[in-house]
Amino acid sequence: MESGQIHMIDVTQKRETQRQAVAKGKIQMKPATLELIRKGELEKGDVLAVAKTAGIMAAKETHRLIPLCHPLQLTHITVEFCLPEKGNYVEITASTKGIGKTGFEMEALVAVSISALTIYDMCKAVDRSMTIGEIHLIRKSGGKSGLYLAGE
Repeated sequence: MESGQIHMIDVTQKRETQRQAVAKGKIQMKPATLELIRKGELEKGDVLAVAKTAGIMAAKETHRLIPLCHPLQLTHITVEFCLPEKGNYVEITASTKGIGKTGFEMEALVAVSISALTIYDMCKAVDRSMTIGEIHLIRKSGGKSGLYLAGE
């Protein structure tokens, strides 16, 4: 293959296994913005319900968003939020699961990213200073490489 050429990895010969991935991220905001989310008082509606739906939908479309990702048959997706009492952020955790020939990491990372962007969109009228970050894979299992745990 010539240098600079792109290609999708051929997974034809790989064995299908049960796979799972978990990713996390944060969106930081003003404390007043977090309080509006908690109280459900933002003009656009229930921020976390919309962000959860967006994250789930995005995970299912990862292969359309990331050019060299394989389309995968997801069997389960969760998106959860933590709004700490002492903090100015929403922590987002996404979990993806399925049986396939390649991992589900990108789907979990996309779910977190799109959930965070949706929170930003729904809250931008009151807080344009929000920042999105710390998006990372925390756990992956299945396939030839087996278990991955962040920090190990």
